[in-house]
Amino acid sequence: MYRIGQGIDFHQLAEGRELWLGGVLIPHSKGAVGHSDADVLLHAICDAMLGALSLGDIGQHFPDTDAKYKGIDSKILLKHTYELIQNKGYKLVNIDSTLLLQAPKIRPYVDEMRNAIAGILNLSTEDVSIKATTTEHLSFIGREEGVVATANVLLQKI
Repeated sequence: MYRIGQGIDFHQLAEGRELWLGGVLIPHSKGAVGHSDADVLLHAICDAMLGALSLGDIGQHFPDTDAKYKGIDSKILLKHTYELIQNKGYKLVNIDSTLLLQAPKIRPYVDEMRNAIAGILNLSTEDVSIKATTTEHLSFIGREEGVVATANVLLQKI
């Protein structure tokens, strides 16, 4: 039996913040604003996994009103989410994701992101797809005011 999940996450960008994407610190003049490290890609993957099994969303499991998640590394959230999936008797088959941001260019960091995600989720890097696109300077993304990530996952009953 297979289950498909889709996730999306948005974060505002601001100067003086770190930019974490896919578990990797990306050098840039702006970073994402959030209660945790604001890694939109890992958050979208978490939501996709949770959604595939109707387990709610990342905000239910890791609320931004809980001080224990303040500044937390999103790799920890991803690992915990995957443990929830495994406890329900499923494994992850693959991930297809897209980052929407005007800058910086992330191509130089994609392999490192794929390795980080694959390592946490017991996947081959070939099973982790990360793409990126700009919005051609349109909208809040194009003005570099925010970043968005989408993710789709396929789960298989163990």
